[in-house]
Amino acid sequence: MKVVTFGELMLRLTPPSFDRFTQTGRFEANFGGSEANVAVSLANYGLESEFVSCLPTNRLADAAIADLHRYGVKTDRIVRKEGRLGLYYMEEAVAMRSSQVVYDRAASAFDTVQVGDIDWDAAFADADWFHWSGISAAVSAGAAAVCAEAIAAARRRGLVISCDINYRRNLWKYGKRPHEVLPPLMAESDILFGTELEFQQSLGVEMPQFKALDTHYRMEMEAYTRAAEEVARLMPRCHTMVFALRNVINAQHHLLGGVMWHRGQMYPARIYDIEGVVDCVGVGDAYNSGIIYGMLHNLPIQRSLDLGAAACALKNTVPGDYAQFPIEEIEAVADGATSGRVQR
Repeated sequence: MKVVTFGELMLRLTPPSFDRFTQTGRFEANFGGSEANVAVSLANYGLESEFVSCLPTNRLADAAIADLHRYGVKTDRIVRKEGRLGLYYMEEAVAMRSSQVVYDRAASAFDTVQVGDIDWDAAFADADWFHWSGISAAVSAGAAAVCAEAIAAARRRGLVISCDINYRRNLWKYGKRPHEVLPPLMAESDILFGTELEFQQSLGVEMPQFKALDTHYRMEMEAYTRAAEEVARLMPRCHTMVFALRNVINAQHHLLGGVMWHRGQMYPARIYDIEGVVDCVGVGDAYNSGIIYGMLHNLPIQRSLDLGAAACALKNTVPGDYAQFPIEEIEAVADGATSGRVQR
């Protein structure tokens, strides 16, 4: 089983020790990006995973590709062009202070990708699943057109197509708004991932708000079902959607949950109460990867959702964009191993 993902791989620069941009003299560097994060997680789970992108012809991009290889992700279909590697700077949250992200990705090689640059028929020749996200469509008109090109090629070959809405307000700079670009691309996808706010922003569907303060929170299943049915009416090809839910008490204390609608049936995820959050970047990507793994293995839908929620919860415990867990650890947490005790 093989999954192909498409997006931009970037260098993330983070001040150490919760420093602010204005006070730091150093940055910790690591690579990441939503679709690459999914590819890394799936490779960690033992699946064949390939990441497709457009990167510059320089040594920094060589290092980024080598980093993917370290996790077993295939990169044969990455196109190389003149340009630069996209960057983003992240000031980490602490206590009541919010995280701050500054993007520096204009005129990156990925920003210049055009229809025809990537041989999608070759990329999908032996693939079963294609995953893309709204981040790619937000970067440039060219990248949005390539998303459409990839989705059409995946559809011709009969792949399962999943979309993470991934609404990023600060990225939409080329004269189009998300509601103009995303819905036609989402409509060609079989599975939609997103937060309640992302579904609301992209499709105008009213969603209940997740306000859990502990793990005994009562989910508004009827309201989520109504919202899912409205999304399904707007997106008739979509047979599955996942609402990833999070309530942030403070920077280090989050409540995580979720619901999954599949062919008319709604499933709830366990609620995780996480104190001591290390890094919440990439948690949605981890959620997606657990569900993709479960569905590719034809596991029961509830089990697939449980794996996604467990992967999401675990990602909060490691720094950087990538989740760092084999499937056995994901399964253990999904089965209730959440004590944090030493394993000997």
